[in-house]
Amino acid sequence: MLVFLSWSMIIVFMILIMKKKLTPFSALVLVPLIFTSLGAFLGLYTKQVTQLKGILNPKIVDQILIMGDWALEGIKSTSTTAVMLLFAILYFSIMLSAGLFDPVTKKMIQFAKGDPAKVIFATAVVAAIISLNGNGTTTSLIVCTAFIPIYKKLGIKMMNLGVIIILMFTIMNLVPWAGPTARVISVLGLNEQEILRALIPGMVISVIYILGVSIHLGLKERKRIGIKTLTDSDINGLASTTIPENLNLKRPEKIIINTIMTIGLIVMLMFGTFPSVFLFILATALALVINYKSIKDQKNIIQDSAGDAVQVTILIFAAGIFMGLFTGSGMADALALSLTTIIPTSFSRFWGLIVALISVPGTFFLSNDAFYYGVLPVLTETGSLYGFTTMELGVASLLGQAFHLLSPLVAFIYLLLNLTGLDMGEWQKESAKWATGIFIIFIVMAVITGALPLYK
Repeated sequence: MLVFLSWSMIIVFMILIMKKKLTPFSALVLVPLIFTSLGAFLGLYTKQVTQLKGILNPKIVDQILIMGDWALEGIKSTSTTAVMLLFAILYFSIMLSAGLFDPVTKKMIQFAKGDPAKVIFATAVVAAIISLNGNGTTTSLIVCTAFIPIYKKLGIKMMNLGVIIILMFTIMNLVPWAGPTARVISVLGLNEQEILRALIPGMVISVIYILGVSIHLGLKERKRIGIKTLTDSDINGLASTTIPENLNLKRPEKIIINTIMTIGLIVMLMFGTFPSVFLFILATALALVINYKSIKDQKNIIQDSAGDAVQVTILIFAAGIFMGLFTGSGMADALALSLTTIIPTSFSRFWGLIVALISVPGTFFLSNDAFYYGVLPVLTETGSLYGFTTMELGVASLLGQAFHLLSPLVAFIYLLLNLTGLDMGEWQKESAKWATGIFIIFIVMAVITGALPLYK
């Protein structure tokens, strides 16, 4: 019954999001609450209540009340991420207001010279470089902050920006210091250099593929809106603001110290010098003091950025409730087990390919922690009986990451969607179309290089 409930909940959730019947926030809170409540009335949580509360014969009311504990655990698990995103948005909003990214915007406009094809190609290149930090929040903030003004001023569809950023980060997110690969390395005890060598061919070809996609999308936009002929005066006008309030917030004399501070922040995030939430809180405090001496200015800049920050933060807490109820009720484990038992043993020779295919829904419907720490060990143990090594299955489990970042359980996508103003359902459909190509490239290159045997 838990398996039925878990799949039903996921399907209903995705339909409501895709059909725009509920906002992501409402769906993340209400859908799991309804399905978990149904499980409580069916008496499915007696074991969980006994383990957590010590009640030997739990009643329906006990199974309902424990949902609050599960939701709270989920909120706790996402609270650090929510706070980190809150201050990350504030920090980069301050940098944007202070004019840190104005030179980048101006250079991009000069490079593009009104050509949308060049703008979208430049988006792909910059996104690939910034994505090396392995942090989706930082990547979204930096790339969006630099390019959104150009997209708006040239009339380029914002969907192109949202799609290119997520596709490039999808590829670069496989570096060993990023989340999914680090989890595989830790749970299977693999060597990070070996797994990186196994993944690099697919990553390189995928980057080239997305550069090609950016050219394709750029040419479509060029056909739609044309190339705007820009004089030097036009370029300067596009790269600057004429709104008095915004001009008062610019701090061109602080650009060197702001650049040093931002680069230092990114470097420390990459090397894990301090927890990211601490780094962003500290950076925000320094940014305020360095750029705005007046207490009034500091209050105003925080107030101006608060709306965007709150919209993203509440979604992260809602995702925490979703995962808390989904995991605490046992539905996550039931779904994971169902993924490992639906494959007939006659397909054992193709177990590596099967693991790659399972990793698509596995990493989409489950968190990376749930899949790599819960499902992957079972898949690996089974695969060892068929002659597959842990390295081969570790690589296979990462190939489904081509679609993982389209999952509503990924925190930073709400930041990306908020910045670009995109609808989640439409963005998922457009991105999934191109992500399919990344997945195929990942598999083909893994097979060609021998990192993933097609069969044994």
